[in-house]
Amino acid sequence: MALADRWLLPEGVQELLPPQARRVELLRRRLLDLYQHWGYEQVMPPVLEHLESLLTGVGRDLDLNTVKVTDQISGHTLGVRADITPQVARIDAHRLRESGATRLCYCGSVVHALPAQPLASRNPLQLGAELFGHSGIESDVEVISLMVETMHAAGVKQDLSIDLGHVGVFTGLMEVAQLTVAEKDRYLDILNRKALPELSDFVASLQVEESVKSSLAALPTLNGGAEVLVKARELFADAPAQVLEAIDYLEQLAQRIALRFPELDQYFDLSELRGYNYHTGIVFAAYTPAFGQAIAKGGRYDEIGRDFGRARPATGFSADLKTLVELSSDVLQTAQQVLAPAEEDSALLAKVSQLRSEGVRVIYALPGAEPASECTAELVLRDGEWVVIDL
Repeated sequence: MALADRWLLPEGVQELLPPQARRVELLRRRLLDLYQHWGYEQVMPPVLEHLESLLTGVGRDLDLNTVKVTDQISGHTLGVRADITPQVARIDAHRLRESGATRLCYCGSVVHALPAQPLASRNPLQLGAELFGHSGIESDVEVISLMVETMHAAGVKQDLSIDLGHVGVFTGLMEVAQLTVAEKDRYLDILNRKALPELSDFVASLQVEESVKSSLAALPTLNGGAEVLVKARELFADAPAQVLEAIDYLEQLAQRIALRFPELDQYFDLSELRGYNYHTGIVFAAYTPAFGQAIAKGGRYDEIGRDFGRARPATGFSADLKTLVELSSDVLQTAQQVLAPAEEDSALLAKVSQLRSEGVRVIYALPGAEPASECTAELVLRDGEWVVIDL
């Protein structure tokens, strides 16, 4: 590596400088306090774990995105976490082992081997909340509501919308279609890419009944407002009960969310299968016109607990804190900054301590150094007392 390149960060890796780092830290504290007020306890999983633990129950996608290293002590393969959610599930299953509902939250750095999109950061600051031990609609409503409140608390005040889906629709159709593993993977790929031109040829090539072909062809078109659910009931009238139950669940969930947030735009996408490898029910995401990707996302993932040896219902969401700061319309409130002389005077030292305890930023004027340009006031000795005067 050339000397000039030695100080460059890896491609897609970012660092935070003043004052952005301060904004991120202030928002981190605000949001973790919000979660505390909702009853969520903070956990701090390690950045590095045994690879098998990090990848338990989450599928191949996370495996490809996990940076792997060799432990110099044991010789085992370790992984740098690419997602904190599996770690929190492990903590619930093996460390806490509570019998009732458990609410956990977190905020920490993750590393992606590859960026999620060309301009995305490879080291997001993942923030999230998870609710374990309850399988009813109430816990899904709570988690989605907390996600929306997170956007509000972060100052993301552009028009918000949520995208709602349910993997039960897809799994119910797969039960009837009886596709091979290769056919199922191909169909999933087409759905994820929204590649409708490929869909017709693929469906036509399947050796299944015409009614099943019609359902598979219609699934990726079922996106939009509440009318999508009405249309889905008509199209899937003869589908397994699991499909219709998923549609009913979506409708009930949307009604409850609308009651709490009537201003929130709701969008339904029955072919949304993000995280299909571990999601078992509702999937959801938050969007704003100012950003081309989801700014928060989550869903229900009941089966991950089984992979850790303790089956527990689970639902949660996560977001990149740095993205929320970029989208925030809140103005960073800067404390008053006072310049103090570098003197060993007990009265001066006491005054500096008092000001700092009151939230004032005090910077000493070091001998031979340029005075801090951001200071708007200074400490001066007047009539034997140290007082603050404007510069």
